[in-house]
Amino acid sequence: MRVSAQEGDVIVTHALGSCLGVAVHDPVACVGGLLHVMLPLSTIDPAKAQANPFMFVDTGFPELLVECFETGALRQRLEVRVAGGANSWNRGEDDFFQIGKRNLVVLRKLLWKTGLLLKSYDVGGTASRTMSLEIGSGKVTIKSGGQIKNL
Repeated sequence: MRVSAQEGDVIVTHALGSCLGVAVHDPVACVGGLLHVMLPLSTIDPAKAQANPFMFVDTGFPELLVECFETGALRQRLEVRVAGGANSWNRGEDDFFQIGKRNLVVLRKLLWKTGLLLKSYDVGGTASRTMSLEIGSGKVTIKSGGQIKNL
C-alpha cells in the first residue's frame, strides 16, 4: 500500500491475478493511494494480519482510507477504482477457492459500509493485470495481455 500527495507521482502494482488492486483518489486534495490485497479475510491468520494488514481486504482497505484521510483526502470526494480478482490459478477449470471473487465481495461490502461507490473496475477473467495510479490527474491505467487501457 502506498499513499501520495505529490502531484505527478505514479504508484504501480504488478501481478494482480486473484489479488485486487484498489486505487483511491481525491482530485481536489491531490491525494491518492493504491493497495494490493491478496486475500479477503484476515480471520484466517490474525498474526499475519497484524504484521501486514495490507495482505487482506478487510484490514487493508480501511488502513488505506485512514492513510488517505490523514494525508488530506475527504470521503465525499474519493474516487475508487479496482482491478484484478481473476481466476488465474485454474485457467479453464473450476475455481474451487474463488479467491478473486471473494476478494471483490468483501471489498464491495466495505464500500457499502463506508458509503463509497466504485467509479470503475476491471475484474474477473483469467489474465493478470498491472495497475497504476497517477496522483493529481487520478488517471488509472491497466496493462493486461499486451493491452493498455484507462480505467
